[in-house]
Amino acid sequence: MHPLLEKLFGFDSAKTTVKTEILAGFTIFLTMSYILAVNPKMFSVLEQMPSGAVFTATALAAIVGTLVMSLVAKMPFGLAPGLGLNAFFVYTVCLGMNCSWQFALTAVFIEGLIFILLTVTSIREAIVDAIPHTMKTAISAGIGLFIAFIGLQNAGIIVNNESTLVAIGDLTNKNTLLAIIGLIITSWLVVKNIKGGMLLGILITSAIGIPLGITHWDGIVSTPQSISDIAFKFEWDKIFTVDMVVVVLTFLFIDMFGAMGTFVGVCLKAGMVGPDGKIARIKQAFLADAIATTAGACMGVSATTTYVESAAGVAQGGRTGLVSFVIAVCFAISLFFSPLFLAIPSAATAPILIIVGLFMMSSVKEIPFEDYAESIPAFIAMIMMPLTYSIAEGVLLGMISYVVINFLCGNYKRLTPSMYIIAILFILKYVFIK
Repeated sequence: MHPLLEKLFGFDSAKTTVKTEILAGFTIFLTMSYILAVNPKMFSVLEQMPSGAVFTATALAAIVGTLVMSLVAKMPFGLAPGLGLNAFFVYTVCLGMNCSWQFALTAVFIEGLIFILLTVTSIREAIVDAIPHTMKTAISAGIGLFIAFIGLQNAGIIVNNESTLVAIGDLTNKNTLLAIIGLIITSWLVVKNIKGGMLLGILITSAIGIPLGITHWDGIVSTPQSISDIAFKFEWDKIFTVDMVVVVLTFLFIDMFGAMGTFVGVCLKAGMVGPDGKIARIKQAFLADAIATTAGACMGVSATTTYVESAAGVAQGGRTGLVSFVIAVCFAISLFFSPLFLAIPSAATAPILIIVGLFMMSSVKEIPFEDYAESIPAFIAMIMMPLTYSIAEGVLLGMISYVVINFLCGNYKRLTPSMYIIAILFILKYVFIK
């Protein structure tokens, strides 16, 4: 059995077990399955995009992307339409710029093709290799802060405030109380080093939510709705317009550097970064990400990306493509059991994100804080991820500051030609792409 798993998924019995991989995959699916509920609601504000069709397309895009990640890259990452990218799709491109959703889908499709080109020519891989070790460490820690922030928001512990931007939520709210109870239970399971503790935490918290009226479902089985109303609905007559160029480039930057930050941060935490600072099979992982984006656009949803919630599975010990295969299977099952899977409340998955945030933060100890030319850019990268609500912005601002500070300080040996090029491109992004 193991030789077959090794051939298909890169499974290594010396580093993990089948049980661990399955638990890790299921945990990642549970922490990212919220997209199945959120995506249809987000797209429902657009005319002629039925929620049922968007739900099906979301699941199918996740299945395709995660299967490619499993079989080609053999890495433990889950993919699905990205929430931030979808918000840009709906609220900025369609509602803000008054463009049709067909126009936006065309932009995503073009972005996906560019992604594939950048991947097969190894340009994306070269960009990752150009990121110095300190920045890679900072990216991992920054993702930890970002994940924890998302978890706190999902729990209702942190809420929006017009005066201070964020504030403490109503801790007496039953959803928030459930999340706090779940955090305590899951923390206890993790401290006791109980195998599959985070997954157990999700299930126990969901069960507690039943008598509280938080965990509920409308039926168990449902038939997937057709995607014919939204699939392959491209608008080719506007591909040479200025608006199209701006939208494609914006999608490209957000998606590419968000995924890049996720890969680097999670792989560093998993010990998947070699002594030379390079990540094995990163090119195949980028290819899976690019194919997923292109396939998702064909199915009728926004850019598909690698989920930062994959860190939850890595924290469980997941290391190979078997993890992502389990995620794909879960998304396939969800097509027919959507009411059951969507019954898991965000209050049950929020504690996982908070705890995973802690795990990801542990890499911060590798940052040489006494060397300010290294630590200041690292801090900028870390803090900007949660404050801008974007991994991509943290990567961009961190690299710009690293090159500028070290250049002004005369630390030329730390900088390579590719770093200068990357920094210049990032600066041009802020100048020309708003």
